[in-house]
Amino acid sequence: MARVTFSNPPGVPVPQSRYSQAALIEGEGRRLVVSGQVGLRPDGTLAGAPEDQIDQCLANLGAVLAAHGMAPANIVKMTVFLTDPLLVTHWRRHRDAFLAGHAPASTLLVVAGLASPDFVVEVEAEAVA
Repeated sequence: MARVTFSNPPGVPVPQSRYSQAALIEGEGRRLVVSGQVGLRPDGTLAGAPEDQIDQCLANLGAVLAAHGMAPANIVKMTVFLTDPLLVTHWRRHRDAFLAGHAPASTLLVVAGLASPDFVVEVEAEAVA
């Protein structure tokens, strides 16, 4: 099984929210790379409000992890794309609940747009087990 050590080493800024600056993966194990998840429900309809899209995006990520025998605690890296800087606080609150204290390496970008103009959030992740 892979060993994962999260760190915030000296010489780099202290994270401004719940994430780690690095994830060191050592040993044998499985690595899962998850494509960007958006606020689409399994039936293909879009969750309407931005917070609903954030919740659905995280639910989709959780479903992909579970399908591979993993959970949010297996995530070593997340990359998040938001279309509105006002969503950062909402994202962090929902992400923190989803991760339940886990703090993987993370990057958050505010972008001009995503694949559909109706999407407000997209998250991709890497996980190991």
